[in-house]
Amino acid sequence: MAKYGYGVDIGGTMVKMGLFTTEGELLEKWSIPTNIEDEGVNVIPDIAASINANIEKHTLDKKDIIGIGMGVPGIVEKGGFITCVNLGWKDHPAITRMRERTGLNVRCENDANLAALGEVWQGAGKGKKDVVMITLGTGVGGGIVLDGKLRSGFHGSAGELGHIPVNPRETRLCNCGNRGCLEFYASANGNVRLAKDVLNETDMDTPLRSIEHLDSKILWDLAIEGDPVAVDISEKFCNYLGLGLAMIANIIDPEMILIGGGVSRTGEPLRAKIEKYYRGYAFKPVKHIDIAIATLGNDAGIYGCVKYLLDE
Repeated sequence: MAKYGYGVDIGGTMVKMGLFTTEGELLEKWSIPTNIEDEGVNVIPDIAASINANIEKHTLDKKDIIGIGMGVPGIVEKGGFITCVNLGWKDHPAITRMRERTGLNVRCENDANLAALGEVWQGAGKGKKDVVMITLGTGVGGGIVLDGKLRSGFHGSAGELGHIPVNPRETRLCNCGNRGCLEFYASANGNVRLAKDVLNETDMDTPLRSIEHLDSKILWDLAIEGDPVAVDISEKFCNYLGLGLAMIANIIDPEMILIGGGVSRTGEPLRAKIEKYYRGYAFKPVKHIDIAIATLGNDAGIYGCVKYLLDE
């Protein structure tokens, strides 16, 4: 029986990797730069070389390794081809090439989906079977776990919570080409966009006007301190999130909703405001489900990669 598995979370700037036992213990983690030059042709060779070196370092027998799970910020098509703008990949046969270079079983999924699976396996959702996780970072992603299994959908796009339409009156375009998406307002970038909209709508005095480079952390720090304009921005931000999460909960009826991603480091002030608006929008049977902050942080993806191998 296999004893080990590798998790690989491929980001646009760094690749995070981990060696795990099949019981879920993280034995070692490390990272390497993501070389996206020449349409990302070196990404897979670099990862394979790093894993092969780690196998040699620990004198592991490949028969004891269940395989390599990979998370990518893109779409994994049914045939195993991957399209990911951030890596320069279009219909890239990354799974086949990783198998060829390592001699190991390889599975690949969207990174946000795998983060959700990781949290259900060893994080804040441990012990739950039906969980929705939303990730709040530069964009808004998410993952859906039902009956303990990751659900990626027919086209591989289940869990794209950032593109739930929450404002039909919006005229500006989201990065996806549609209008009024949750990501447009409730990502880190969306938070700053909301701030600029509010500042243009009011002449109230606020420290925000003197800050040249606003970011989500500054906005939340000022909201927690009680600045009225920052509080207003935070309320709008969480209103959109509460609405979007109520929509998905009304359809899926999960046991728990998890909030992850960089913005989630705001913690309880963010969670409590989202919960307030969620409870106002949600259908009665799902109105009081648990909403919690994810606990695995940046390691959620590599945990989910290994669980995805185990679920094969």
